Amino acid sequence: MTWTEEWATADDGVRLWTARSGEGEPLVLCHGGPGLWDMFEDMAEPLTGRATVVRWDQRGCGRSQPCAGPWTGERFTADLDAVREHFGFHRIALLGHSWGAQLALSYALSRPERVSALIYVSGTGIGPDADWHPAHRENFLARLGERPELLARWRYLASRQHPTPEEERERAVHQWSAEFEDRARALEHAGRMADPWFPVNDACNKALDEERRRGWATPERYAACQALEVPVLIVDGARDIRPRSAVDSLERALPKVRRVILPGAGHMPWTEDPDGFRVAVVPALP
Repeated sequence: MTWTEEWATADDGVRLWTARSGEGEPLVLCHGGPGLWDMFEDMAEPLTGRATVVRWDQRGCGRSQPCAGPWTGERFTADLDAVREHFGFHRIALLGHSWGAQLALSYALSRPERVSALIYVSGTGIGPDADWHPAHRENFLARLGERPELLARWRYLASRQHPTPEEERERAVHQWSAEFEDRARALEHAGRMADPWFPVNDACNKALDEERRRGWATPERYAACQALEVPVLIVDGARDIRPRSAVDSLERALPKVRRVILPGAGHMPWTEDPDGFRVAVVPALP
């Protein structure tokens, strides 16, 4: 499958890397992080037969133009709108994964008239961090601890004050390997996520994580979700180390929602159950 790469420009002049492929109604993908880059090529290619698929790297991340922020949810939703405008799409379907699910939901809440459908994959809901973060940390350490040498190496790399680029990549691969239920192939899957490799934007990650902790779980957001008329598909991997119960509050709030839980998959369900993921997602496309 051929991807056509283009630059979209945000309203403050920052250039955003995009890639487009396929035919049909537009589907824009929002990658996780924050501070990472698009890793969706394997997941996206089966969808290009049903949609015009657009991938993009978020502000200051991956192949997009380096910049000093600002690192706010409002800024990132404006950047997503700039991607929509760049391609001349009146309305778009959105698929967001992890942090990208939060971004896609934020966009749908702020610009519902621009969204035809929302596919919310492996997010953490609209409740407080206490609903999922302590259990996530415990599950992460337990899963890496199944191979003590892997956990020890990750802890060593995480303690390095001035790691080399090679060490930063190795740490990320070890860390991401905990996201997969299939432990025999976890490092292989995580290695594919790190190819190509770009520096993680730590400033972006810290700022947006702090913004979520401060102000994401509010009665106003719950009420906004209750009023959202966009059809939403929630897709979970049952073996995600983030407890799936955290997403229950979002499911309860949304008036037009369907939820699919893939029993043998972790945080990247399209990798561990590609057929189940495709069967869940394709009917949700406009």
